[in-house]
Amino acid sequence: MDFAAVFNRFVAAAIGDSAVYFAAAAIGLNLHFGYTGLLNFGQIGFLLVGAYGVAITVTFLGLSFWPGIVVGLLAAVVLALLLGIPTLRLRADYLAIVTIVAAEILRLTFRSVALREVTGGSFGLQGFAGAFYDINPFTQSRYSFGIVSFSERQLWLLVVGWTLVAVLAVVIWLLANSPWGRVLKAIREDEDAARSLGKNVFVYKMQSLVLGGVMGGVGGILLAVNQQAVQPDTYSPPVTFFIFTALILGGAATVVGPIIGSMLFWALLAATDSFLRQAVSADLIPAAIMDGVQVGQVRFMLVGLGLMLLMIFRPQGILGDRRELALER
Repeated sequence: MDFAAVFNRFVAAAIGDSAVYFAAAAIGLNLHFGYTGLLNFGQIGFLLVGAYGVAITVTFLGLSFWPGIVVGLLAAVVLALLLGIPTLRLRADYLAIVTIVAAEILRLTFRSVALREVTGGSFGLQGFAGAFYDINPFTQSRYSFGIVSFSERQLWLLVVGWTLVAVLAVVIWLLANSPWGRVLKAIREDEDAARSLGKNVFVYKMQSLVLGGVMGGVGGILLAVNQQAVQPDTYSPPVTFFIFTALILGGAATVVGPIIGSMLFWALLAATDSFLRQAVSADLIPAAIMDGVQVGQVRFMLVGLGLMLLMIFRPQGILGDRRELALER
């Protein structure tokens, strides 16, 4: 067993491109769920409209990449308004059902044959991120940082992505420690009490939904730029639950919890995958028990088991505070 290779995969995945877009999306979901108490199961919908906003602007409208970023973020705002106005008076399970259905409707709409000229249908769109890489200051080479290395394109995306994640974390910290943030926490704990104190609960929820949705849109743009393509089935409902897993793992209602959780989520998946494949190749795990094809599923089972144990012994997550937020809503 090459444990050095397992550790290398762990570190590379922890700071890699998947962790970047997951962190941005989880920060937005943290504002919804962790601070406001909105059970949003449709966060992937905000990633979808953010990504497609950029792609459609470049490939269909013929504009440059940079206005496409604005279009993608505005699309997230519009989705939040369309989703929030009729649904934010719903609570808990009902809101969860509506949001997951809305995200699925978006996915099916964007992959429909009727919109193929605009969205590319089930094949999606590609070739729209060139302007981002054209301003890459890193020359063509491999850049090594200890045990990990990246190409110049990967490094440029990681620098921009983690910078954006840091900015979003600072924004959340400022908001959480402001009077506005304290009202959100009051709504999370007891919205009837907040309403009785004269707070417009609906408006605060809407503001939270819009801002968290825009952060999800940032995550979608980062994903699209990394893949240099968008395809509707990439934005399926299970991704939202993976983002929830990362959020709960790190600790909801904390500033850096979503970031740490996203890094650990992908790092554990990568390290488990590497370990199991080596064990199967070395016949340490008999083929009758598991083969290389089944490794992909088993790694999710093991990470899920770890999350179950975390919920039993530390339900607030790694960095969470049980006194502020225990997941017992």
